[in-house]
Amino acid sequence: MQDMHFGAFSHGSAGGSVSMSTAGIRGSSGSVTELDFGLDYYEAIFETAAPLGAIISITNGPDATLTGSNGGSMSLELGSSSPASPFTNIIASPARTAIHIGGTLTVGNATANPPGTYSGSFYVTFNLE
Repeated sequence: MQDMHFGAFSHGSAGGSVSMSTAGIRGSSGSVTELDFGLDYYEAIFETAAPLGAIISITNGPDATLTGSNGGSMSLELGSSSPASPFTNIIASPARTAIHIGGTLTVGNATANPPGTYSGSFYVTFNLE
């Protein structure tokens, strides 16, 4: 398993969003600027074990709230998965299928989102058919 990290960025004057693809590619919109301070950024990865030929569907939980170490909060909306849901398991157990999940973080202005470390939890449900 791998947590999702958005790395370092600046919210700019108005904020916007930071997105993470299922391939670990980061993007931004609005006045948000991606920064390279040596902080890693990457998508979430989960591993599942299922019988060959099983259909696996993924249900994202509600948007998550990330709370800042210096106040403020941001909203995380989970995105699509790779492989795309639903998919047929083609990897025999005990080996596991890696499932990559991206998301979009909504970033406010400096007042709403002061600099700091933001953290929280999100939920994903894997359904085996």
